[in-house]
Amino acid sequence: MNTKYIKRLFAAGMVACAMMTGFSSCMDLDPKADLGDNLVWSKADNFQLFANQFYGWTRDFQQGANYASGLSDGPHSDYRSDLVCTSSVNTYSQGTNAIPATDGNYTTLYKRIYYTNLLLKNAEQFGNQAAIAAPMGEALWFRAYLHFELVQLYGNTQLLTTPLDMDSEKLYQERDDRGVVIDQIVKDLQQAATLLPATPAAAGRLCKDAANALLSRVALYEGTWQKFHNNNNSRATELLNIAKNAADAVINGGNYKLFYNDILGTDSYRYMFILEDAKCNPAGLQKKDNTEYIVSTRHRLDDRMALNITHAMCGNVCYPTRKMANMYLCQDGLPVTKSPLFQGYNQAASEFQNRDNRMNGTMFRHGEKYWNNDGKWRTAWDDTDLDNALEVNVRSNSGYQTRKWGVEREVADYYESMDYPVIRYAEVLLNYAEAAFEINESITDGDLDKSLNLVRQRSNPDMPKLSNSFVTANGLNMREEIRRERTVELALEGFRIDDLKRWATAPTEMKQDQLGVKVTGTWFEANWTGQARKLNADGCIIMYTGRNWSDKLYLYPLPSDQLQLNPQLGQNPGWE
Repeated sequence: MNTKYIKRLFAAGMVACAMMTGFSSCMDLDPKADLGDNLVWSKADNFQLFANQFYGWTRDFQQGANYASGLSDGPHSDYRSDLVCTSSVNTYSQGTNAIPATDGNYTTLYKRIYYTNLLLKNAEQFGNQAAIAAPMGEALWFRAYLHFELVQLYGNTQLLTTPLDMDSEKLYQERDDRGVVIDQIVKDLQQAATLLPATPAAAGRLCKDAANALLSRVALYEGTWQKFHNNNNSRATELLNIAKNAADAVINGGNYKLFYNDILGTDSYRYMFILEDAKCNPAGLQKKDNTEYIVSTRHRLDDRMALNITHAMCGNVCYPTRKMANMYLCQDGLPVTKSPLFQGYNQAASEFQNRDNRMNGTMFRHGEKYWNNDGKWRTAWDDTDLDNALEVNVRSNSGYQTRKWGVEREVADYYESMDYPVIRYAEVLLNYAEAAFEINESITDGDLDKSLNLVRQRSNPDMPKLSNSFVTANGLNMREEIRRERTVELALEGFRIDDLKRWATAPTEMKQDQLGVKVTGTWFEANWTGQARKLNADGCIIMYTGRNWSDKLYLYPLPSDQLQLNPQLGQNPGWE
């Protein structure tokens, strides 16, 4: 095909993409390397058109390659952790995965890095740097995002900051140390923060806060990795300070706040995840009212999703474990092992009483009324809808069911249109609290009040704040409570397995049996209707046992085809 014709197709495709920025349906364009001449890069607008494709590269609901979200079985999936399971064994959660022949994540990430570098290389020669500041900032942000994915998955990785030819010697060299890659990521994000606008130029676009928010995530991850894996306290402290300061910059910027509505009240947390540009909640709020999503993968009404979200997540094939249920505090701020408010396990829903409201925002109680998108759905958006509702029945599988991500309006399967939160403000607040604590293994009440306690009290306004005196008086552990808050707030959003890895607690947590409800001596003993039950010594359902963990599982193995192409890469420890 003639080069000029290819370029015309490219230009037309990028214009179409620009009109649909942020939607995955336009992000299938695969621009060619040979388009980087003056025809493409002679105008500032073309840099932005080229950068628009990057917005289809963030995490989303779908499964498969491209590092899918916590809702499907990608590298960050909660199904690969200890808190949720399905009706079939997850080999990653069991610790029995093997070296793959190919890995779409590996190749896709590097291909995309190439395109960010292509823009940045051509930007160097453009005369009016101010006119292309935003697309340059976007390219830096996504280059950092993609390299961070590689570090999380594979550890040491090849750092690419120029668009290399296929015969470049760099492609056939050893991997760079993860510390070198992290330093470049930090540099890219700090530079991106100076180039991106203070507030998004349009809905869904990156801004300065997006750069600092991602920086807080990256620096917290690597800071705790260095602390708990390498005992490198000086490096850890350096990165943790970067994480804290970056999160603080977002907080002080004042452009984002936790999503809350007086009509929705403590259900604000639940409805935030199913905001659409259609009637989808009793307050009539839509996506424009979401003050919390800093970076999101955006979807439109009538666009088909790749995952049947409501059916997958709403009382169906995602089974929380007993460990997840037990992590939610009681309303007095105490865990179930310490709180006099805890009502025990004797009745089907007794353990839900007096608990953190996020428990019922994430999981169903047996016997409660609910709606989905095709059996019974809401029409009036008031209590009269209870007359046309389904009723929760948890008497199968783990005995626990999820409700997070389940829409309540009538909509065809696969056509829900809520956005996926890549980074939300709650995470930034929790990043701040954890970084502040881990720097000196202490945290002030003031730092807790400006961060973690805001997250907690959004859903639980009457729950006591976490404070140093509260921890001391009740024999709690501050680190455990900070981690607990992060876990329950970000459940089913693709954080848990990465957190266990960076904290170096996976060897303890991942070996444990995945358990369901307590059956012996409870309501479930006489009322179970599901599969044959295998119980442990405490009378709890065993979902999966014989789970393994070895140090090699901290990193994914490199695919064998890449090692054949470049033996200098070397396999990750334990996978040789």
